[in-house]
Amino acid sequence: MQRQYISDLQPRETVDEIYRVADKQVRSNRQGNEYLLLQLMDRSGQISGLRWNVGQEIYETFQRGDYLRIAGATQLHNGMMQIIVQDFSLVTSDQVDASHFSKRDEAQIDALQSQLAEKLRSVKCAHLQRLVEDYLSDARLMEALSRAPAGIKTHHAYEGGLLRHVVDLLAMADAIAPSYPQLDRDLLIVGVFLHDLGKIEELSFDADLSYTDAGQLLGHLVQGAIEVQNRATKLAEQGQAIPDETVLRLQHMVVSHHRELEHGSPKVPMTLEAIVLAYLDDMDAKMNAAMELIASDRNTDSDWTNYNPTLGRKLYKPSAKA
Repeated sequence: MQRQYISDLQPRETVDEIYRVADKQVRSNRQGNEYLLLQLMDRSGQISGLRWNVGQEIYETFQRGDYLRIAGATQLHNGMMQIIVQDFSLVTSDQVDASHFSKRDEAQIDALQSQLAEKLRSVKCAHLQRLVEDYLSDARLMEALSRAPAGIKTHHAYEGGLLRHVVDLLAMADAIAPSYPQLDRDLLIVGVFLHDLGKIEELSFDADLSYTDAGQLLGHLVQGAIEVQNRATKLAEQGQAIPDETVLRLQHMVVSHHRELEHGSPKVPMTLEAIVLAYLDDMDAKMNAAMELIASDRNTDSDWTNYNPTLGRKLYKPSAKA
């Protein structure tokens, strides 16, 4: 029987398939009746599933990251596909084909890692070279980077998404640097690499996709800035000290890259490199979110997506090339 991938589901289609639980919540409708809201995923995408008239007792029979066989039917709601779940049962991991749930392409990951190393090793500053090599030689970090998402829902929310995001930003930063000779190109390149590495500790992505306790309490901006200081201290103890100003400016790029205080940055960008990073990061995140929104919209009756609160707008679907 052919698998029912989420991206292939059509309205009013009967569903009998295994999906992984990305998230689960018990909610109440206007009448006060409890229902279960699921976020289900496979390698092709994610979809909401609703099971009416169930509460905490059913909620506690499975966990985020578990596999469920879902029986139900699809429907369109505000242009988005969802599954009305009639029944589900827990499935053990040895009963599923792991390839159905991972977008990981080993050849693509290897290519991205090569591009990353090549771009970072093009840095001319000796101090920054030492810092870069300290990160690149950390096998645990680089393996985690190859698997980490860049977010839970907003952008690049898939295995390897963080690596894709960083490599794309490096290419954009290198392209824009010659237009602004006052920029420190080496500092910009290294800051782009470092800016989101705190997400490796902020997010849990081995089973379910969620925030760690440290991620909730500190966040990746703070975690990333602390790690820069820790590595600089280690190199100094080995007699390979990095100038304090260089470390400070890299930390500033990390903590300011959300650009606005209301977006979570404790400081706004105040150096040229930090300004460029913040705007490139925002552009790449918004473009990825926009393309995902257009790709996931199933309403064939309109050239427009529904209003997206994260982006604060509707999108014109023909603007995305097929």
